[in-house]
Amino acid sequence: MSEKLTHQKKSQVTEPAKEIRQRITELSSKLLPEPVVDRLVELLSKRSISERRLEEVVKEAVKQYLKSQVEPGEPVGVVAAQSVGEPGTQMTLRTFHYAGVREYNVTLGLPRLIEIVDARKSPSTPSMTVWLDDRHRFTRDQAYEVAKRILQVSVKDVLDNIEIGDGYLSFYLNSEEMDKHGILLDQVIDAVRGSLGKTRSEKATVEKEDDYSFTIINEEMTRSTGYRIKDKVMSVVLKGIKGVTKVYLERTKLSQPLDGHDEEWYIITEGSDLAKVLEVDGVDRTRTTTNNIYEIYQVLGIEAARNSIIEEIMKTLHEQGLEVDVRHVSLLADWMTESGQIKPVTRTGISVGKTSVLAKAAFEVTVSHLLAAAESAETDTLEGVTESVIVGNYIPMGTGMVDLMVNLRALKNV
Repeated sequence: MSEKLTHQKKSQVTEPAKEIRQRITELSSKLLPEPVVDRLVELLSKRSISERRLEEVVKEAVKQYLKSQVEPGEPVGVVAAQSVGEPGTQMTLRTFHYAGVREYNVTLGLPRLIEIVDARKSPSTPSMTVWLDDRHRFTRDQAYEVAKRILQVSVKDVLDNIEIGDGYLSFYLNSEEMDKHGILLDQVIDAVRGSLGKTRSEKATVEKEDDYSFTIINEEMTRSTGYRIKDKVMSVVLKGIKGVTKVYLERTKLSQPLDGHDEEWYIITEGSDLAKVLEVDGVDRTRTTTNNIYEIYQVLGIEAARNSIIEEIMKTLHEQGLEVDVRHVSLLADWMTESGQIKPVTRTGISVGKTSVLAKAAFEVTVSHLLAAAESAETDTLEGVTESVIVGNYIPMGTGMVDLMVNLRALKNV
């Protein structure tokens, strides 16, 4: 091994990264996990470093890694609950703000944290961050084309007026909105006829007055019937993804220039349908995400949902200026997803995750749990923390985890 492991000239040392990785593995006695080794190799490969200095760096890395590990018997659940719960008392109750975008609302603070840990299937302000592929992300016009494919356009969005009478419905469309969204008159007619129902649609005739107005005639349809179906007709989606009511174009700086560009465009939406948006041409499927954790679970699976829970909680805390170690949040996310489904941190979710009768009874509806357990003659083995505290046993944490076997015969000679 030469005095220098890396040099300015590549000819002096072949494959320096591979050589450094080998030395790190040897010096750390394979204690360091692969991601830590990868990071060390990445940093050390870029500079000249001596063997002695490398030993010092690896020794310090091992020291810090072992220091960061949890001691056996550490009550990690209690620590995590306190670490997440205490900052929660400092969070604001604000529900909406602009988030840097005009008229764009998003749930923040404590209401958002409660949404996440309660595993609500529909967040109060569902939103997607839609990243674009290389063909569409570098210019606003290309990004706008993708945004038009995503935005929901319903009949009410292109309608100026609707006239209702006995036996007819007259529609007067907004020419500017029609042209802006690229919608044709026949599309509107087909959508309206489909909303009338099969019987009314078959008996109806259509009279086009011009390119932006038409009348549907059905002599059996009364004025009151027309008013009843008006709302249904108005909500019919003509184009885009249902539920995505607004789109906003935003841009951000790239970490490093790409193809001569130093920034890229992306789309923020109000409303969410991850499965549908991933099918839209121009969308980068590897980066696009939503704040609806259940949609991520349904489309991408439980591991992606776990990562989303961690990311959304950490983002919510950071927005409030609160710092919590990500390992506490990871433990919470692990508990919520370990069964393969998303469990809420509520009475129902905790009951599913616990087998102890006393532990269930300690968390709300005490009498109901005790009666149900008595009816089915359940047995509590008193192995958990909660039930041990209730009956006065040592808790299975810290020194309480250790059982000592004493040889009494040997003690007679002491």
